[in-house]
Formats: sequence, structure tokens, C-alpha cells
Amino acid sequence: MSLKQSLSRAAMKLMLSLPESWLIGMSGKRPVRIGGRQLDPHFQFIAYQARKQPSLNTLPPAKAREVAARGTELLKGEMVDGVTFEDSEIKLAKRNLPIRIYRPFGQDPNMPLMVYFHSGGGVIGDLDTCHEFCGLLAHICKCPVVSVDYRLAPEHKWPAGLEDAIAAYEWGMQEAETFGAPPGQAAIGGDSMGANYCAVIAQEMMLDHKPQPALQLLIYPMTDADSDTPSVHLYGDTFPLNSEMMAWFKDLLLPSDIDPENPRLSPLCNSKLEGLAPTILVTAGFDPLVDQGKAYADRLHDAGVDVIYRCYDSLPHGFVSFMGASSEVRRACNEIAIETRDVLRS
Repeated sequence: MSLKQSLSRAAMKLMLSLPESWLIGMSGKRPVRIGGRQLDPHFQFIAYQARKQPSLNTLPPAKAREVAARGTELLKGEMVDGVTFEDSEIKLAKRNLPIRIYRPFGQDPNMPLMVYFHSGGGVIGDLDTCHEFCGLLAHICKCPVVSVDYRLAPEHKWPAGLEDAIAAYEWGMQEAETFGAPPGQAAIGGDSMGANYCAVIAQEMMLDHKPQPALQLLIYPMTDADSDTPSVHLYGDTFPLNSEMMAWFKDLLLPSDIDPENPRLSPLCNSKLEGLAPTILVTAGFDPLVDQGKAYADRLHDAGVDVIYRCYDSLPHGFVSFMGASSEVRRACNEIAIETRDVLRS
């Protein structure tokens, strides 16, 4: 981290430590309330500041990745104590897939390895996007976590990233024992597009008669690429995900001939969900995707899948990447990790 980045992060941390009433006063004078929900004042302030900068969807993808990475750096939390991490690669037939491996002190040999996929609409994001959250999962669950740097669009159109995710999950099952985890199984987790990949992996494994994940942790997933639910309109101008960003992601990610109801893209459109892995599905209140996340949880429940559903009403899409933003984010991330641990233990 450069000196300029360090100073910027320190300044943001200082601002976000101000009383919530001050943050509201500096960002519109009134609390932001939409659809019966009130936005966390820290994110009200962050969104207010973000509006002064060019939106990511107005930038070339490479530049957008740089800007998004700087934003994540400003708002990231601290890496939890008691976890080591190292970068490595999965050797595939034609290329190597970058990964980051997290190992907790006092690892529980009965806890499965988790393979995790970051957010970013399939266009932005990298291993740093979910770095602190993956460390938290490893620490609380006492399991190894493998974070995957899958291919991004537009350089690699869909389904390249999905194919990387499937390969990483199958590698995780094969290599779990080398990480001190139970052999032949793995859990999967992800947020936003990463959660979409998780949901599709579970469905693909069912179709191919392969082992289901020990758990699928789906955090504010995209489950319907052509959704037009009320939340798409209610929260269509929120930070960091809005209607223009979603259209930009889709335009860069998807081939022109893709059917938006293809279950490999929109897992909510699959008519058969019976027998899928136990699921923790988390949504954010200030998120255009909140309705489709809840709809997928309901569909899973109706199909007899064990589902735990949580909605963090005051938080926006992407919150697990911003663990330094507020105490509410830290509380939510801790709760998600504890819930994950408890399900994996049961």
C-alpha cells in the first residue's frame, strides 16, 4: 500500500468514526429510507461521497477494476488474527487458475474445505475483494478456505468464469485431504456473481450425478439475469450496485445469443431444485437483487432443501467487501461466519 493510499484510508476511517447523526448531516441531512428500510448512516455517507466520482460503468473495464480496488482498499477491514494465507495456483489442462489459501490456527479436521468466489458482476474483483471475509470464515469455521481468481469479462465472456468455478470446486474435493480436511468433499461460498456461480455449481453437480457441496453459502446472489421484481426498481439507484451497473455488467459479461432463462446463468429458472446442498442465503436490504435472492431461498425451501435465510435490511449489496465501513457490517459478517460454522458442524 502506498503512502497516499494509507493516508486516504486513515482519513476515511476517521470520517466513519464520527457520530451517525454527523454522517447523515454531511450526506443529505436526512436518513435514507426506501421500501420501509433505513440505510446504515455510514453507507449513506459513503454513497454520498461516491456520487462525486465517475461511475464504474462509464469507465473501460481495466480502469473500472483499478477504481473498484481502490474503493475496497479504503473500506476493507483488518485481517483477523490466527489465520495464515498464501497465493498459489490450480493447474488446469490449458492454464493455471490463481487462488489464495487461508489456514486457521487450531484447524478442526472434521470441518470441510471451503471454496470461495468473489463478487464483481463477472467483470471486476479479484482475490483482494473478499480477502478479510475469507480470513474471517477460516478463523471462525476453523477450516481451510480457498479463494478463486476466476476469469473475468469482457476478456473472457460467460461461461469462462463459471467453468473456472466448477473446476475449482472439483479440485477442492480432490485435494481436500491435503489441507487436513475430510477427503472427497468441499463446501462452496460466494457473494454476488460468486454466489451465482455457487448456486449453478450445486445444480450442475446434481445434473452430472456428482457429489453435492457440504454447504452452499450464497450472499446476495444474482439468481435471475432478467429479473424485473419491485426491488430492481426500488433500489435501482443505490450504491454500489444500481440499474446502470447491472446493465453494464450484463453487456460485458454475456454473449449476445444467451438465453437469460438458461439455468446455468439464472439458477432461479431451474424447475428442479430437490436434493441440493444445505444452503445459507443472505441478502442485503439496499440491493436491487434482494427480491430474487429471497425468491431463490423460498424455492429451495419448497423443494425440501435445508435453507437458512437472512436479510440485513440496513446494508447495501457488496457489504462483505467493506468490513471496515461500520460495526453493522462487522456484526453481519461475524453472524454469517458463525452460521456457516454451525451448519458445517451439524
